[in-house]
Amino acid sequence: MTNILIENATLALTMDDAGSEIANCDIHVRDGVIQAVGPNLRAHLQGEQAEGLAVHRADGCLVTPGLVNTHHHLYQTMTRAVPAAQDALLFGWLQSLYPIWGRFGPREMHSGAVIGLAELALTGCTLSSDHMYIFPNGARLEDSIEAAQRVGLRFHPTRGAMSIGESKGGLPPDALVEDEAAILEDCIRLIDAHHDPRDGSMLRVGVAPCSPFSVSTDLMREAALLARDKGVMLHTHLAENDEDIAYSLEKFGCRPGEYARDLGWLGEDVWHAHCVKLDATEIDLFAATRTGVAHCPCSNCRLGSGIAPVRQMRDQGVRVGLGVDGSASNDLGSLSAEARQLMLLQRVQNGADAMSAREALYIATRGGAEVLGRSDCGQIAVGKRADLAIWDLQGLESAGSWDPAAILLAGPQKVRDLFVEGKQIVRDGEMQTIDLPQAIKEQNNLAKDLM
Repeated sequence: MTNILIENATLALTMDDAGSEIANCDIHVRDGVIQAVGPNLRAHLQGEQAEGLAVHRADGCLVTPGLVNTHHHLYQTMTRAVPAAQDALLFGWLQSLYPIWGRFGPREMHSGAVIGLAELALTGCTLSSDHMYIFPNGARLEDSIEAAQRVGLRFHPTRGAMSIGESKGGLPPDALVEDEAAILEDCIRLIDAHHDPRDGSMLRVGVAPCSPFSVSTDLMREAALLARDKGVMLHTHLAENDEDIAYSLEKFGCRPGEYARDLGWLGEDVWHAHCVKLDATEIDLFAATRTGVAHCPCSNCRLGSGIAPVRQMRDQGVRVGLGVDGSASNDLGSLSAEARQLMLLQRVQNGADAMSAREALYIATRGGAEVLGRSDCGQIAVGKRADLAIWDLQGLESAGSWDPAAILLAGPQKVRDLFVEGKQIVRDGEMQTIDLPQAIKEQNNLAKDLM
């Protein structure tokens, strides 16, 4: 049983329905759930509420809900800054990296996930999805699931897949594609073994064919039917760049949003990564169907894909979350840096008043939780899960700042403390659940063998 009091935070940005910002705030957490939010709570805790109370002082700190990462390929932390892929567009980038990834096995997948999740945790993330779509040499989704359990983050892995190789006109090499019946069978296995739909769940599983250019229309359709039969969410890449649009028009005779509509890939149980090139009609379609978007601004810049129309999406009512994307197309996995990039790019595209620091932080917290179907997360409110990020405002980055809430303009990009389900994952900027220096050493040794 956990019973903790985060006491005297300079400010708490709650992201609740009222948009409350509470100064000199305390947060009482019991058994992983927020019990009370407000000033001077300790004086009112009595009986069982006060038994075994652990007090964590937050003087000079900002508290936010934990950040939520809606799109990642964790295994890619093993292949950052690969020379052949550094300056390539999406399709050429993939073709450079596929042969390297084809040499991965369970150890590489697990190590990549540990490092990627630790990087997320240190930058404020408490809930992350993962899109794992290659399974070479005995790798399984369990390799990343076990990594998340080690690190301690709330996790939403998705069983990705590729089924159309080069010999059939697809992009990936034949060695990395799978039989479609086997893909669906493994999806069923993983959902039955691991998916927990309850409030407070630490693990939910999704179904996620990689992209329209790496799987068949039949698999896309069958995956949607399977996911809805099992009550799990659907995820894929969509409308990422101009090449993506051209492929869809040539192969399917329609734009990506129309393709998604025709195959049952729209709705509250679906979120698509990137969506950089959605047009106005597709944005309206996403809004009307409550389809979610994982916006990945740094990766979209890195690959030259463009700036996603996030302002237009949100104005029309599209649910938008934030994603770091794979570390081979971002080379970083900092969710706080991603939130800042989101804000800046929308200003570049639409003007300095297009997105505030507060709105960008909302997208990175509650927005992401809503995209992943987690109404129990993303807020500091009574009854919500105790996923909390504590940011020290007394350091160099915040010196001279007039607004403690505007940490995306002036403030730390790494947390002082991080709690997931009331358990402390980061303390004073250090991981508490894993030996991070040892994990880094292990990954570097594995990476050397691949070079």
